[in-house]
This record gives sequence, structure tokens and C-alpha cells, in this order.
Amino acid sequence: MGLPLSKYVWFDGKFVKSDKAKVPITTHAIHYGTSVFEGIRAYWNGKNLFAFRLEEHIKRFRRSGQFYNISLNFSDKIINDAIIGICKKNKIKKSCYIRPFYFVGDYGINLHVTEKAPTNVVIFTFPLGDLFDKNGITAGVTSWRKFSDLSTPPQAKMGGNYLNSIIATQEAKRNGFDEAILLDHNGNVSEAPGENIFIVREGKLITPALSSSALNGITRDAVIKIAKDLNIYVTETQIARSELTISDEIFLTGTAAEITPIISIDGKKIRDGKPGDITKKMMDAYTDIVMNKNSDYSHWLTAVY
Repeated sequence: MGLPLSKYVWFDGKFVKSDKAKVPITTHAIHYGTSVFEGIRAYWNGKNLFAFRLEEHIKRFRRSGQFYNISLNFSDKIINDAIIGICKKNKIKKSCYIRPFYFVGDYGINLHVTEKAPTNVVIFTFPLGDLFDKNGITAGVTSWRKFSDLSTPPQAKMGGNYLNSIIATQEAKRNGFDEAILLDHNGNVSEAPGENIFIVREGKLITPALSSSALNGITRDAVIKIAKDLNIYVTETQIARSELTISDEIFLTGTAAEITPIISIDGKKIRDGKPGDITKKMMDAYTDIVMNKNSDYSHWLTAVY
């Protein structure tokens, strides 16, 4: 499935037309998944385009590569300016998704990747509305487990890591679900293929601890902070699989997914099969924030124009 890519992309420090951004077949990342990526949302509120938590995304962007000694050979400021610049260059005035990534380039089949390995950096963008149905989706627990620090760092947003997500998603779709839920190596709830997960029980928010191989998601972090500001109790802890079906509410969080309610797990309704009150409260608060309607969180937004 192709993407409605912007006309221009940012490629190694220059704005070029998307059809001119090419790499050789010996690009290391094609063979081994040695790519680092971020997903960033920018929201058009009718007056300006606002990138959400841009600084945090750029910090994680660099940090992910450090796990594997893959170098991002541009400063944070240059990456920041390039992300803003790609929106301006394409004259974007609608909500969009921005994908910056860097990868080990023409390095042959050598597995000994060092800081000196050649890397390329690309940033592109495309329009994006709701990834999932905001009235709620179905999910199923997959038989595939989320990888852990025993094998590869879960906190690195690496291209190769998401093969785990792909195979889990394939199983969930075969079983008739909209999304998968992965357990960690101990059998506790970890996350969805591209999203963190929260459950609500007795008015409290619970999300898997990072020790359950959950990504330290930027939207996850935002939800925790927003909930605390709304005087909603939040805890990060282990969640047994059996706790999912007795939850009062469940929702997913992620840059692309934003806040998405889960209304059934493994074919069993969560409560009445509709988004719950706390989920809806979080969704409303999040929308106000990204649309710059809540000045208390304006520091999370970077204006493009």
C-alpha cells in the first residue's frame, strides 16, 4: 500500500523530490533492519500546524541509534529545523504524520556495525487522520511474545524490531481482530504491535511497567502526565493476561493511534462494549492539547508557521 507522500523529502541535509531519494541495493538496513525511526504527529487547528512533543521525539531518535552504535550525523537542531522545514517546503496545512529515520547505508553484509559505519537520514511526511476507529476496536492476545532485553533492547525504535510486531499483527488479523496484544516473556501484558496499553479498574489507570518490555512511549508518557493533572491515579506495574477481561476500560496510546479505545478482548466485551468515561475524558483532553486549546500544555507544541 503506497503512501500519499509529500512532494519533497529531506535527504541527508537537502530538500529533494521524493522520487529522487534513492539508495543502493547494498544498503545495510535493507538486509539487516539497521534503521532507526520516529513517528511524529503535527496537527492543523485552522490557524497553524503544531508538531507534538518534537523535542522528546528527537531525543529518542538519537538515543535509539546509540543502543546499536549507529550514528546520527546531524545535530538535534538540524533535525528539528529539517522537520519543521519539510512541513513548510510542502506547504502543509492539514494534520499529518512525519517520519524521520536514519539507517546504515552502503556497508555491504558486514555485521560489525560501528559508529563509523555510513548512515543516511531521511524525513518525509504525509496526511493522516484517525489510524483506528475512535468508537473502539477489537483486540486479541497473540501467541507471539514481545522480545525483551534478554535478546534485543525494547527501548530502541529499530526497523528490525518491528518484525515482531508484523507477525503478531498478521495473527491477530487472521483471527478476525483489529489489533494484537503481546505478552512479555513472563506471560504478563506488554503492549500492542505499535502502541502502549492502559487498563482502567475502579477509576484507576494501570499500564505495564517498562520491565514488561513496553516501549517508553511519548504518548504513554503524555497520558500519564495528563491523568495525574486530572487527579486520576496512575500506576505502572505488571498486568496479568487475565486482568484484561475484567478491566472496566482498555485503551491504546501511540503517536499514530493517539488514544484508541478497545471494546473487546479475545471476543469478550469490555464492560458494555463502548468507550468508557475515563477513556473518553483522556481522548477529549488529548485532542484539546494537540489542537492548542489548552495553554497548560502549549510547551508540548512546536508551531510550524
